[in-house]
Amino acid sequence: MAELVETSAQKENTLEEMRELYETSMKTLQEGGNILKGRVINVNSETVIIDVGLKSEGKVPISEFLNKSGEHAVKVGDEVEVMIVGREKEFGLLLLSKQRVDYIRTWQKIHKSFEEGIPIEGDIVSEVNKGFIVDIGVNAFLPISQVDVKPVKNPSSFVGRHLKFKVIKVDQRKGKSNVILSRRILLEEEREKKKAEFWKNAKEGAVLYGFVRNITDYGVFVDLGGVDGFLHLNEITWGRISHPKEYLRVGDEIKVKIIEIDPEKEKVSLSMKRLKPDPWEKIDEKYPIGSKVKGRVVGIVDYGAFVEIEQGVEGLLHLSEMTYDKKIKNPNKILNKNDWLELKVLDLDKEKKRISLGLKQLLPDPWDELVNKYPPGSIIKGKVKNWTDFGVFIGIEDGIDGLVHASEVSWSRRKKGIGDILKKGTIVEAVVLNVDKEQKKFSLSIKKLKEDPWRGIGSKYKIGNMVEGYVTSITDFGVFIEIEDGIEGLLHISEIDDLQGKKPNEVFKIDDKVRTLILNIDEREKRIALSTKFMKKVEEKNLIENLSKDTGALSTLGDILESAIKKNSL
Repeated sequence: MAELVETSAQKENTLEEMRELYETSMKTLQEGGNILKGRVINVNSETVIIDVGLKSEGKVPISEFLNKSGEHAVKVGDEVEVMIVGREKEFGLLLLSKQRVDYIRTWQKIHKSFEEGIPIEGDIVSEVNKGFIVDIGVNAFLPISQVDVKPVKNPSSFVGRHLKFKVIKVDQRKGKSNVILSRRILLEEEREKKKAEFWKNAKEGAVLYGFVRNITDYGVFVDLGGVDGFLHLNEITWGRISHPKEYLRVGDEIKVKIIEIDPEKEKVSLSMKRLKPDPWEKIDEKYPIGSKVKGRVVGIVDYGAFVEIEQGVEGLLHLSEMTYDKKIKNPNKILNKNDWLELKVLDLDKEKKRISLGLKQLLPDPWDELVNKYPPGSIIKGKVKNWTDFGVFIGIEDGIDGLVHASEVSWSRRKKGIGDILKKGTIVEAVVLNVDKEQKKFSLSIKKLKEDPWRGIGSKYKIGNMVEGYVTSITDFGVFIEIEDGIEGLLHISEIDDLQGKKPNEVFKIDDKVRTLILNIDEREKRIALSTKFMKKVEEKNLIENLSKDTGALSTLGDILESAIKKNSL
């Protein structure tokens, strides 16, 4: 802000003198005037000598040439207007005043501005109650309501500014003079002119510049010069945006395109993004399926992440395409927002503006290594991860699990006790059955770590042997009894003692312990026939003795049974 050279008291005295001088001078001017034009012929530290074309030169105190910065704004050769105010007695020089002429000219300009509506310029020098003091040659008052077309939130920001104003009131009386200014009226007039000019020339498709006037959550109001246009959030950029403040600030000058116009409702819809081509127009040429792209993660959701590969073009990186590890269910465990990734284009739909991206496709496939590392028959160690109805999963490496199907857990069909042996977290060994790279299946077996119990079964058990076992299954035609791990025999309904018209499930329960006798062994078909009827009869002494008399001295119970069966005695 320019400083006033004189103190307020000096200024007030000077103004009072000027008011009186103005009234008398105006009469003098009307009668012929004594304002003269002269040329500066000499400048010293105290006086400016001016040739006014008369017999004698005149002098003006150099203080009358001080500018607002406190410097002497005068030099030899300058042409100035002055007024004769007297004559020096000693040397006869004319006494001149430039300041008094400036004062007269200022009031002439003020009256002309008021009468003809011509704008006047001035400096806002200070803030006072309900307004400002403006220096227009004299001090004028600018009400705060007349500063701008919108409410003033920071009045002090106007102090020191050089602006144009309109004189809206002049009250000049002896001993008192008031001038009231308005900048608002001037701005409104200018706005109305611009508004009329805008609607005269505006059309859809026109490109113009404007200033951001206001920002909301859903868009931006842009001052186009007398008319406000609306720039919707979705029209700011082809890229992802959640709030206009990410791109724009109040006061920014922006280039926009008119996309819709309604003169009757005085509505103008604008776009910034349509100044550039739609990036999806040639998307299939820029990013063909199978090509590699780089992009930035702009959003993460439960099922994947959205990746911006250029402004306005986003692709979906699905969770299933991030990693070969199927156990990872949260994208945040793999990547973060704003991460830069190299990806592969898996699919593209230009019409729906969709791109499917893959990350794991550019990483080594662990299944390639597994095929070579674990051939069928090899033995692995792993940790029990979890149980399901169809088997148990064993952790191998790199997030890959092998499945031991329920049928491959044990040779035994009895499930009781298996869960205790294969608890979660237990380290176990298993035999590799197959690695299917295409189906991503790793098949294992625990039971094949042991030899098939049916091998050589005929040498281990004989017809007529009494055995104990546990019920593993009950059917309408009989009961299956496991006599050792993996070895089951069938106790047919016809060989069950004392059913008395009942069904097998009414007599037996799963895991019941049952004592039976072997009737037959078929190692090839893996079948053993069992009987409780014969078991009861064999346990009777008399039966054995009677059979012995009929057949002679038989060395084994198997011989006795075979003989008895042949004779149909049983």
